[in-house]
Amino acid sequence: MEWLRSMIKRKVIWLALTMVVVSLSCFLLMVQHEAHSGLLLSPPSELTASSREDPLSYSPMLSWSKDTEAVYYEVEFFASKPLLLSATSDSEAAIFRSYAIFQNHYNPPLRQFAAGYLGKEPLYWRVRAVDFNGNPCTSFSELAELWTSAEVAPLQAPVPLTDYNNGNGSVLLYPVYHWLPLSEVTGGYEVEIYAGNPAKPEEAQLLDTLRSDVAELYDPNPRYSDRDLYWRVRGLDQEGEAVTQWSQPSRFRTAPSDDWQVAVLGDSISHGGGHYSYGPEDFEFSWLRSLGFAAINLSESGDTVQMTLSRFERDVLPFHPQYLLILTGSNSLRAGEEPDVVISCLQEMQRRCREHGIRPILLTLPAINPDNIQHVFKEETVPDWYNRFARVNSFIRTQVHIDVAAAFECPERVLPTVYAMDGLHPDVMGKRLMGRTVSAAWPKVKAQADKEWEKHHVRENP
Repeated sequence: MEWLRSMIKRKVIWLALTMVVVSLSCFLLMVQHEAHSGLLLSPPSELTASSREDPLSYSPMLSWSKDTEAVYYEVEFFASKPLLLSATSDSEAAIFRSYAIFQNHYNPPLRQFAAGYLGKEPLYWRVRAVDFNGNPCTSFSELAELWTSAEVAPLQAPVPLTDYNNGNGSVLLYPVYHWLPLSEVTGGYEVEIYAGNPAKPEEAQLLDTLRSDVAELYDPNPRYSDRDLYWRVRGLDQEGEAVTQWSQPSRFRTAPSDDWQVAVLGDSISHGGGHYSYGPEDFEFSWLRSLGFAAINLSESGDTVQMTLSRFERDVLPFHPQYLLILTGSNSLRAGEEPDVVISCLQEMQRRCREHGIRPILLTLPAINPDNIQHVFKEETVPDWYNRFARVNSFIRTQVHIDVAAAFECPERVLPTVYAMDGLHPDVMGKRLMGRTVSAAWPKVKAQADKEWEKHHVRENP
């Protein structure tokens, strides 16, 4: 009987091991299938590295590759490396999870959820990109180790992210300030703008102090000077007292004396940004980035055509460009403004340009997608928007112009989601298409603008 019990025991063990192997194989096949699913883009990569020999602080700044198709990111943290981990599903083994991280950086509050592990054993973390509707658009990244040490000093101040004056489209009259947020900040941020470097107080002049609840700030004022400008930021508590040091000053230059030959005037379509989470400081979302020539960006987000016109003397004349590319009117028309009013404002801009020796070049208005605008911004669009846009574009096509609207294939008359997730602001592919269209037309339209200028100049000065 002993030999029978021994044989049964061996068979039970063999069967159990077989089941484990089969289960593990099935799981690995599932993970492989998930990783190669056509529904998922490549997962985030380049996660911040750390090791026992090279640890991070107890309040680290983690980062990963930027995904311009993402609206936000989801991050999971683990106390140990899970044995079985799906690449596409949340894990119950996670000790902390954070949603709605709107940039590819995160300062996790480790002292709140992992105090017992800090400085002792590694944590593990992973991240995935999520779309506007809350659906994952990538699988999770590979797990990354997170080693920490009390001997590593935590960040003492926010870190500026903007990179102005570095390539086409990176000089903005209305800058947007963007920085890495810190988890200890509970009362928003304070931003100071200077002429001159505040690190040298004897040379710096404080121009303005602004507040923001989030780690981004659209400057409501035009910023230009023949001196270099600087901005810096610090975090506040709920009483408005500083809880961080000032960041390092970040330089930008928007100077009329730099002799800008070409300027762009318009609304948010030209100011930059798109895909809900990206602003004008994300230059991938600027059509000026794809231009084959330098141009200063005088656009301001939110403009109606009347607002663009009202800014002309204040924002255009100090730079006195030789050519002014004008793209404005979409916000007015989609809200119900009459096409003749938009046309009249465009004509007045043309007149003011010629009065001051500037050659105006109008750009046609790209189509919009009212359903997507409603879904993202909860804003209504007038039912006859298409006819209103068509009326204005018909006028523009009789002037010296560049037809950027015709570059978009709109088989159903609306702007396809592939070009603009939010229905209004073209995303990276759409902005590249606009910039390349302008660049391709530039030699011809520049000559037309010169010829038109000579005609008006002779007529007004016989």
